[in-house]
Amino acid sequence: MSSPVLQAHDVALYYGGVRALNGVDLELHRGSICGLIGPNGAGKSTVIDAITGRSAIARGQIILDGADITSLDVVERRQRGLSRSFQRTSIFEGMTVRRQIELASWKTGVEDWSADADAIIQELNLADLSDVLAGELGYGEQRRLDLALALTGRPKVLLLDEPMAGLSAKESHDLARHLQALTSMWDVSVLLVEHDMDVVFGICNSVVVFELGRVIAKGLPAEVRADPRVRTAYLGSAA
Repeated sequence: MSSPVLQAHDVALYYGGVRALNGVDLELHRGSICGLIGPNGAGKSTVIDAITGRSAIARGQIILDGADITSLDVVERRQRGLSRSFQRTSIFEGMTVRRQIELASWKTGVEDWSADADAIIQELNLADLSDVLAGELGYGEQRRLDLALALTGRPKVLLLDEPMAGLSAKESHDLARHLQALTSMWDVSVLLVEHDMDVVFGICNSVVVFELGRVIAKGLPAEVRADPRVRTAYLGSAA
């Protein structure tokens, strides 16, 4: 197995007296997709906030490509190659697709930001929409644009928070296919929070299961899927 590109060690995060994360350990291996699953409020999005620096942790370490980035802020972590998307799209509806991808690429410090934008537009099949205002796109197309913005600057690690939310089955399949292609073509490693179990067990190399701010199971998809507690509590009929 490849070496970990991202590691979280004993990460704890509190909101007042609530333990949102309680000693979380996880690893993301280079060139792989790791799925995070669990019920609402289990800590999946919170761990992404902790890894990206959006929320300050009470203890623990975040290691990116062998370097401790725990003390770095959100912008510094992005510059180091740690990118993310949110549950709600972060697009600018009054700006064209190409313009905002170029702007995002420029903001990440890419020298040839135009070429970076061109490559992303081609890979995500956005060429025919490049001059369209983002607000005129369909919801699935907006989701693809949101992924494109997160990919600017060729990040090492991409953390995606429910990127398939609200998509049709075909749109989910298409976006999942793009993610798989990106991990091999661009050497991007993906940490994926997703409720669509068909997507998680269809494209992920490993799966981590959260419950009440802690990890209760992790491993290969088949191992996690066969765990009786996981099947009963989280997968239901999807198992």
